[in-house]
Amino acid sequence: MRDYEEITAFLGEWGPFQRFIFLLLSASIFPNGFCGMSIIFVGDIPEYVCLIPENLNLSQAWMNKTIPLVQKGSEVQYSRCRRYRLESIVNLSLTIPDPDLFNVSQIEKEPCLDGWVYSKEQYISTIVTEWDLVCNDDWKAPLSMSFFFAGVLIGSFVSGQLPDRSWRMLFLTLSLSGLMYIPMWWFIPESPRWLMLKGRVKEAEEILRFIAKKNGVTAPDVLFTELELEDMRAKSTQSYAIIHLVRTYNIRIITIINILIWMILTTGYFGLSLNTPNLHGDDYLNCFFLAAIEVPASTAAWIFLQRCSRRVTLSSILLIGGALLIVIQFIPTNISGLATVLVMSGKLSTTCGFDMVYVYTAELYPTAVRNMGVGVSSMASRLGSIISPYIFYLGVHQEFLPFTLIGILSALSGTLVLFLPETFNAPLPDTVDQMQKIKGFKCSPTHKNHFRFNKKKTSTSCSKCGRDLTCSVLNPAIQKWTIIIFPGLI
Repeated sequence: MRDYEEITAFLGEWGPFQRFIFLLLSASIFPNGFCGMSIIFVGDIPEYVCLIPENLNLSQAWMNKTIPLVQKGSEVQYSRCRRYRLESIVNLSLTIPDPDLFNVSQIEKEPCLDGWVYSKEQYISTIVTEWDLVCNDDWKAPLSMSFFFAGVLIGSFVSGQLPDRSWRMLFLTLSLSGLMYIPMWWFIPESPRWLMLKGRVKEAEEILRFIAKKNGVTAPDVLFTELELEDMRAKSTQSYAIIHLVRTYNIRIITIINILIWMILTTGYFGLSLNTPNLHGDDYLNCFFLAAIEVPASTAAWIFLQRCSRRVTLSSILLIGGALLIVIQFIPTNISGLATVLVMSGKLSTTCGFDMVYVYTAELYPTAVRNMGVGVSSMASRLGSIISPYIFYLGVHQEFLPFTLIGILSALSGTLVLFLPETFNAPLPDTVDQMQKIKGFKCSPTHKNHFRFNKKKTSTSCSKCGRDLTCSVLNPAIQKWTIIIFPGLI
């Protein structure tokens, strides 16, 4: 029986209809870029100190002494979250005109009870200055960023193009740009492959004939033979739910690996982007460079997807990117430019990998659960988005700690990719049974008792049903310990 590619071969590979859908879907990405990167500016934390009310009638000399000095690294600066108790300051100013004659460090300290004064040198306002997300509420800043990212897909070059000094105006721009999604409902049809799998043959045929008309080709009088129609009706009787992503051993391992890879990629992507304020130089310029680097990254991903192995290429990109980020911690502080170049290179590899993993994941899953597989992976990546602001805040403790952590995670994801099967130039599977087998793991038995019937330790098959238990991947000793450590996966 013919497969889907053979049935639809008459449509051509890159006709007017395919180009129109491609351009429409590409245009829909623009709002994502604005949403994803706007938090760099909207959530920025400017310099701030405790607010000192002006009605205290303090001299300028005493006013300058109301904020204690603290040691931060090799620098001495004003405390951000504490001030000397104002009642004591006022009382002392009445008896001691010159504060230099008194050791003010003996005065009791108190929190910023009247709020804070924020620098407006770079931004008029941000969510941090509007909601006072500082000091004892420091945890609220990354938390607010986490919720901001929970529903956001990451975009493209435009992410650094419209920074605004007022966060309300920027949010208005984002809301209006989101209207671009509305036309998608009418212009993008349902997938004929999915409709055929669901037994909705008439709808699939109508769409295929519509595509043929748009491409200027003549569709066959009969698209599906009787045998194909019967096969589609038989397959449509089986319903699929999210549980099918973990029901068998093979698809369960693929799902787990995909979830980990997507989480790590998103954590690294956003972690590097959010760390823009910690880079040396202008925030706007650094954000522009981090956004512009996605153009060659996406171009490279497109070339790799056209010509190279999915598994080896994606793994190599992530391993190299991780190594570059780990090396940053060994760069001397007086060569800040080289560290910035390595960050840009790490962002390039992460973006390239992020672009490739969408295609790779879709090719791994069969049509029956492809949408669910990509959806679950994308949902898991949102967890990475939520975690990324906290990785960004690690830079407060050690400048290069975020890059080191992201580099280690990236190298880990590159290693995990090697366990996935290769999909380059392989036909897309339509059912779970047609999926390729996972690399480097024991093949799944059909029931939990296979190894109980394998009385002979030297045997590689079940003595009850004859099922091969090794797939010539792992030796019996490794299999034995796999069964002991992970009994639930057997």
